[in-house]
Amino acid sequence: MSTSKTITITLFIATTLVASCNAAAKNNTTQPLFPAILIFGDSTVDTGNNNYPLNTIFRATHLPYGIDFPNRKPNGRFSNGKLIPDILAAKYNIKQFVPPFLQPNLSDHEIVTGVCFASAGAGYDDRTSLSTQAIPVLEQPKMFKSYIARLKSIVGDKKAMEIINNALVVISAGPNDFILNYYTVPLRRLEYPRVSDYQDFILKRLDTLVRELYSLGCRKIMVNGLPPIGCLPIQMSAKFRNIFRFCLEQENRDSVLYNQKLQKLLPQIEASLKGSKFLYCNSHDPVLDMMQNPSKYGFKETKRGCCGTGYMETSFMCNPFSRTCGNHSEFLFFDSIHPSEATYNYLGNFIDTQIRGWLKA
Repeated sequence: MSTSKTITITLFIATTLVASCNAAAKNNTTQPLFPAILIFGDSTVDTGNNNYPLNTIFRATHLPYGIDFPNRKPNGRFSNGKLIPDILAAKYNIKQFVPPFLQPNLSDHEIVTGVCFASAGAGYDDRTSLSTQAIPVLEQPKMFKSYIARLKSIVGDKKAMEIINNALVVISAGPNDFILNYYTVPLRRLEYPRVSDYQDFILKRLDTLVRELYSLGCRKIMVNGLPPIGCLPIQMSAKFRNIFRFCLEQENRDSVLYNQKLQKLLPQIEASLKGSKFLYCNSHDPVLDMMQNPSKYGFKETKRGCCGTGYMETSFMCNPFSRTCGNHSEFLFFDSIHPSEATYNYLGNFIDTQIRGWLKA
């Protein structure tokens, strides 16, 4: 065989191998881990639904919210940038940002790959949402039913149910129930003098929610626990004598007890719902670690938010006239309740590890 032919064949084989490797790499990076992502809950995962009902109290439609988003514009997210739904959707190659379901003129592609139904100020307890005019968590499946109808009109009944069966469903709520209804404004404390009894009430509501979502086709459901509520800046500020801004340990113990109950409840629900797969999302421990070891994460401030004084400001109190910190990524919280995008990025990595382990189990 001539030298020129040998070179030609060698180049052909090499080119074919490189093309095959590139195609395999491309498939590995672009294949979504889930066909869609569906979000239910409160402001920690609301990507903008509260922009649209006229009577909702908690909105993030003004600066400095969204200041570190790609277009540097407020969009309804209660942070300076992305939230956990966006971070997870990007990690799993589903989409870059998860739109709110109530956003007008959603494209077919947005519907097919998933949306957010969460509402800032919502809780599992309907009474929580009465004070904030949010869409209660247990009312959010009504929007989901409308979503399913549109999804079926786009891809057909069979494909729609395949998408929903395999979608990653994220539920994140609960803090508002305790902050608004139990600790700060004790509406429910008269009815449930023991916090453990109120926790049981909330968990029954959660049970009702996930069973309804299951009946609508959801199978892969991740449920977030409570953060260390007593370490939220607004809760530390609620105790006016707390000049050294210590975390409220009783509220933190309550959060731990609730999370322990939730961890026991989810396997029981899973056992009773054929084909379901539940994951308890532990965001409590990483947030507590960030508070106790801030330098490990590059944080310089963990006891107040970046917006205004950082002690009380949230929603309309955190506004274009509020001064903000110089370096947003050095603050664990952006306002007095909600984490900064830097915190959400660390949490996203932690949750991603939990989800990937869950899928392999």
